[in-house]
Amino acid sequence: MNTKLLTFITIVCIAFINHSFAQKDTAETITINEGSGFFNIKGGTGHETDTITVYYYKPKNLTSKSKILMVIPGAGRNGDSYRDSWIEASEKHNVLILAPAYAEKNYSYANYHLGGLIKDLDMSKGVTFKKNSNQVIVDEDIVKFIPNSDSSQWIFHDFDRIFMIAKSAVKSKQHKYDMFGHSAGGQILHRFALIYPNSKANWILASNAGSYTLPDTRTAYPFGVKSTGINNKSLKKSFKKDLVLFLGELDNANEKGGKLLRSKTADKQGTHRLERGTYFYKQSKATAEMLETTYNWKLEIIPGVGHNQRKMAKAAAVYLYENH
Repeated sequence: MNTKLLTFITIVCIAFINHSFAQKDTAETITINEGSGFFNIKGGTGHETDTITVYYYKPKNLTSKSKILMVIPGAGRNGDSYRDSWIEASEKHNVLILAPAYAEKNYSYANYHLGGLIKDLDMSKGVTFKKNSNQVIVDEDIVKFIPNSDSSQWIFHDFDRIFMIAKSAVKSKQHKYDMFGHSAGGQILHRFALIYPNSKANWILASNAGSYTLPDTRTAYPFGVKSTGINNKSLKKSFKKDLVLFLGELDNANEKGGKLLRSKTADKQGTHRLERGTYFYKQSKATAEMLETTYNWKLEIIPGVGHNQRKMAKAAAVYLYENH
């Protein structure tokens, strides 16, 4: 064999071996034992020095064909409590539960609720709390922020990564995963479906969100998708995702649980969560019809339930693993 050719092949082989070891060294490998537990992974781009704690529950009869559900907590970031709400359903339906917890000290309102699409959010002025209520009044003319166009820093990338890490740990053959998020988690998940349509997520249940980002290219984020890079082509992909607006019938004007943002633009969607979720669904459907595209999003109103993540989780388990 030609000496130069042999040298070249040797160099390529060494480079490939070194690259393979580098990939192995940087991959995040974790252990998932039967029952309740947690594992830690590093944050995504822009949060490399931060830690995401993922609380899990592995049912005793889990197999490689068992489904995987990711549960996104509300503003309390209490992944352990949200995980616990799914233990009974996990054993009954043989589903692996993953509930990532994002520490508030590392992931602000802008990073968590709004997915990282804005930065330098200044809420030191223009925000007041209405006495004897759950309402947070925001003056949009005073509160300042700037768009974050670096999509690699958006929180949505974490979810597929967490799924793949857990999938490897339990040797799952699943190619997709389901999602449930309540309150702030509901905000994150409807934005996830809207803005990140190429994810590996299957069913996405966005429960009792307080405010919404409409598929409106004329309105600025966080109430629309103007200047986010989202266009009509990507919206068509988003509308094909199996997003379910999962709303509590009693999460209405009489509900005092959880913080509710009030502002001039948010109030165009309605003045309580049930009204806003219904408005978002109808406006999104109208946009899909205008684009003459498939609309897979659904609206489910759960009777007799308000802003209660445990009761909504119980209803979600029936919806996901008994009705579908």
